[in-house]
Amino acid sequence: MSLGSAGGADRWFESATGTAGRAEVFLFPYAGGIAASFTPWQEAAPPELSVRVAQLPARGVRLHEPPVDDLTGLVAELTTAVTERASGPFLLFGHSLGALVAFEVTRELRRRGGPDPLALLVSGAEGPQTRRVARRCHELDDTDLIEALRDFGVTSAALLADRELMELILPGIRADFALSERYAYRPGPPLELPVHVLLGDRDEHVDPDRAAGWARDCAAPPRVHVYAGGHFFLAEHRSEILDLMRRIVTCPTAPAHSATKDR
Repeated sequence: MSLGSAGGADRWFESATGTAGRAEVFLFPYAGGIAASFTPWQEAAPPELSVRVAQLPARGVRLHEPPVDDLTGLVAELTTAVTERASGPFLLFGHSLGALVAFEVTRELRRRGGPDPLALLVSGAEGPQTRRVARRCHELDDTDLIEALRDFGVTSAALLADRELMELILPGIRADFALSERYAYRPGPPLELPVHVLLGDRDEHVDPDRAAGWARDCAAPPRVHVYAGGHFFLAEHRSEILDLMRRIVTCPTAPAHSATKDR
């Protein structure tokens, strides 16, 4: 589908105020994630950071827009929005589906000649070349898709039980799963910038060996950070992850590729 009608940086990333002198973090949510879910990240961000969360169609303030299941078009729009919004140094951060989106936006920025992020942070995701799709959730009927969401454990039971509301938000969630499950890796040069891979030590949806595949797309070994928790460990470790981002932007010349584990 064409996304031209949905263009404009304000549509894809909320406006921010009082960010002079700060590095920007462009955050890409997991499948079904909405910008409002990351308000605590924006509120808890240290003075060195300004967090902007991607607002995709068919959710949140864009609930009544058609969902997007074309990754190429989505990445093109988001890349343009990042280019228009970035007023200085910035990071790209994505979780699960958002990690793939952030990776592809990074590559599209390179194809367009920049600007380049200080670093790419990919969370809760296997490598683009080594990932495995165990279940095609976008092909499930509504009832089974709701049960799949229950298994992931991030959607409240009250919301899952509200069939009227679920009818409104399921198209966007289904489209997100399609973006992930139809993803086809396209060969390209390895990324020259620092890459950080964030993992949960009890994540049932990410195989550590497949997550190690991120190294295939990096010119130097990525730095790996392992946190206690399952697939949505990032909620429990928000302060540590924000501090990692702060350290990246305040010490850009510090070594960025040695493996570490964060507990």
